[in-house]
Amino acid sequence: MGLLGKLKAALRSIFGKKHVRIGIYGPPNAGKTTLANRIARDWSGDVVGSVSEIPHETRRAQKKDNVVIKNGDSSLTIDIIDTPGIATKVDFHEFMEHGLSEEDSRRRAKEATEGVIEAIRWLDNVDGVILLMDSTKNPFTQVNVTIIGNLEARDLPVLIAANKIDLDGSTPATIKSAFPQHDVVPISALTGYNIEMLYEVMVKLFGKARRK
Repeated sequence: MGLLGKLKAALRSIFGKKHVRIGIYGPPNAGKTTLANRIARDWSGDVVGSVSEIPHETRRAQKKDNVVIKNGDSSLTIDIIDTPGIATKVDFHEFMEHGLSEEDSRRRAKEATEGVIEAIRWLDNVDGVILLMDSTKNPFTQVNVTIIGNLEARDLPVLIAANKIDLDGSTPATIKSAFPQHDVVPISALTGYNIEMLYEVMVKLFGKARRK
């Protein structure tokens, strides 16, 4: 490391500042874009993308750069990557159930499948991941286990956000029991409940990440 690099590292250690790319991952309708919008709105006043009850609303990665999160005397500058929902299979009939025509449903299914591929490719360009899970559902899904395994194989820091704790039937403790090796923070991305704890853990965990 050169003199300039050492100086930057020293300043980061003193002021607790760093700039990292953080991908928001999870299955469709887990609340990824809602969380991305919450983070961006809280710290920059902007939003990242639109949300919908229709699965795979986000079919291309969306990015918001230079969002500064503060926690006490420390801060973390992040580029938020809101990725398409990860699914093992995309069935066009899902879209038809929401009132879309067969033509539109098939088009969306194709775009959603391409989005899954794009999301996986983004793993080569992020420094850490917020993995969003719906705390009202069983966490032991093929998608969740596959994502966790992929992230661990890449040695990426992972923060699990147990979302939708504002809903009846939410059991974030089940997610913690399922993946005890990772930080799990129960939140409601929609209402903002417990979001401050998420920011605190983000600054501590991702502040240690090494920029690629």
